[in-house]
Amino acid sequence: MSAIRRIDVTLKDHDYAVHVGSGARRLLPAVLRELGVGRVALVSALPERELPDPGVPFTVVPVADGERHKTLASVESYCRAFVGAGLTRSDAVIACGGGTTTDTVGLAAALYHRGIKVVHLPTTLLAQVDASVGGKTAVNLPEGKNLIGAYWQPSAVLCDTDFLHTLPRRELLSGYGEIARCAFIGAGDLRGLDLTEQIVASVTLKASVVARDERDQGPRHILNYGHTLGHAIERATDYAWRHGEAVAVGTVFAGLLAGRLGRVDQDRVAEHREMVESFGLPTWLPSGVPVTTLVELMRRDKKGQDADAGLTFVLDGPRGVELVPRVDEHLVSSVLADLPSGAAPTSA
Repeated sequence: MSAIRRIDVTLKDHDYAVHVGSGARRLLPAVLRELGVGRVALVSALPERELPDPGVPFTVVPVADGERHKTLASVESYCRAFVGAGLTRSDAVIACGGGTTTDTVGLAAALYHRGIKVVHLPTTLLAQVDASVGGKTAVNLPEGKNLIGAYWQPSAVLCDTDFLHTLPRRELLSGYGEIARCAFIGAGDLRGLDLTEQIVASVTLKASVVARDERDQGPRHILNYGHTLGHAIERATDYAWRHGEAVAVGTVFAGLLAGRLGRVDQDRVAEHREMVESFGLPTWLPSGVPVTTLVELMRRDKKGQDADAGLTFVLDGPRGVELVPRVDEHLVSSVLADLPSGAAPTSA
């Protein structure tokens, strides 16, 4: 096993480690021993032969990954499976999959017996750089993304980079959407680093932000950079656009909007597009989706305090990235209208 990098997430009432590197999944038995866990439910869409041995009695709970399965019905089915597996509050759940799996299983763990330990084994780049870290769990409603959720921090996260070797190109690109936006929220330009170091840098940034603001009361808003439009694109396309693809477009839009508001100069605006393009990510809106639809979906964003007073975005500016409320909808529509439109990226 090559050297595993460790990033500590230090919170007021709960600390845990994120382990990043080739073979990180092999740490699972030691992690569970340290947690004092006697039994686990291993929730995953992977074939059982590909799952790590947790070193304690376990029950495999099969899942279907993907946004369409990120629902309250899935949460109920997982909790019923936990009952069938005989899990008690002294046991644990292992979420082994992409970001939708860690989100949905994390919420099930938060609700089962009013809270049971969860260990994340993220298998996609998107989940390793973002979704598995920070304790946000949620499922979708037909009206919007991540509208039902809870804060429930994992007990450990094992980011085994070996999982990434067989990912389809489009899945990798989705993860790069989160890495690209990190350049504008404090991580700097990560393009010169190898993939493991990009993951470490992204997780280190998120850990530092979450340590200062676990529950989105202030600084944690910066992690939503590009996400307001990104979530709207996902919902408007019925999730035909992947999360990272949509966030990439949202990042370009955030630069354009900040420029139109006079918060940044045109060089900084151009830097947003250039950063996103350099990763091979889309910089256009989905074709066939009216601007009015995107604006309506953005009104439902959780950051907004008063939908009648305009929209709320996380934007770059002279004081750095911050939450900007009461942005006029007509201005937002105008900026969206300036973006080209096209088809969703392909796997080719």
